[in-house]
Amino acid sequence: VLKDLSFQVKRGESMAIVGSTGSGKTTIINILNRFYDIRSGEITIEGTDIHKYELFTYRRRLAMVLQDVFLFTGTVLDNIRLMDPDITREQVLEASKIVGAHPFIERLPGGYEFMIAERGGNLSMGQRQLISFVRALVFDPDILILDEATSSIDTETEAIIQHAIEKLIAKRTSIIIAHRLSTVRN
Repeated sequence: VLKDLSFQVKRGESMAIVGSTGSGKTTIINILNRFYDIRSGEITIEGTDIHKYELFTYRRRLAMVLQDVFLFTGTVLDNIRLMDPDITREQVLEASKIVGAHPFIERLPGGYEFMIAERGGNLSMGQRQLISFVRALVFDPDILILDEATSSIDTETEAIIQHAIEKLIAKRTSIIIAHRLSTVRN
């Protein structure tokens, strides 16, 4: 699908990739995440080929917010910090406030200790998406990838999610994937 593709995203810029199903949008993201390699050419970050980075170190620089949010059975806090002991509760609270998720989390029974059901079955799609935005922010990535991150949200949380996106992409290199241009116009 992808041949002779070339683009540059400068530090702090946002780039949108818009196209129909099967056009290669997610393939670009998979390549950037090093889920599989390219046959020719190169991908660099600040002039360094991405294959020169140790994989774990490289992936710590990236955060992805997907259309289908993966949540595991556990507390809201654990789902946000992905069991990383280096991320404190205070960091999670601060990220939640910045994104705008703190009020909804505080309203849950037990707040940040609320037990999420498998795949987030006891939360709305918008709530799951907000948790994924907090997760992305708390890891403070250099590069943020949003892959159809707003396509399944309910109208109740749409304004909060738009605010969350603005906060997440501020001062961060961002790649935003969408099927429709109207989704990424702003």
